[in-house]
Amino acid sequence: MAYATLDDLVARFGEQELIDQTDRVSGTNVNTEVVTRVLDDASAILDGYLAGRYALPLATVPALLVGLCCDLARYALYPDAAPDLVKERYQNALKLLARIADGTLQLGQSGPPAQAGLSQVVSSPRLFARGERS
Repeated sequence: MAYATLDDLVARFGEQELIDQTDRVSGTNVNTEVVTRVLDDASAILDGYLAGRYALPLATVPALLVGLCCDLARYALYPDAAPDLVKERYQNALKLLARIADGTLQLGQSGPPAQAGLSQVVSSPRLFARGERS
């Protein structure tokens, strides 16, 4: 599941930039196959960062993840030399994803990450401790 769409990319970066980066033959249309591929790749990167902290797929996609996915995908559209602003946004996206992965930035999703096949034990606090006498 992609975290962003072609429309999200167009809204953030404009249709002309997408045409320039995806249609290298005629320069007249957005190549949706290329856009789908980079969005899927960017979403896989997001999943890699999120998987240790959240159950995937997410029930709702926070706007922050849409933006991060767009920044990662945009960077991928420049295979040879991305402009400095595009590189900076890509690097910032990776930094934010690292903060999400280590728990210093929360997405507001509820529930622990899914861990297939594992049981969770919940108990009350200890009633007695070694060395205590009543």
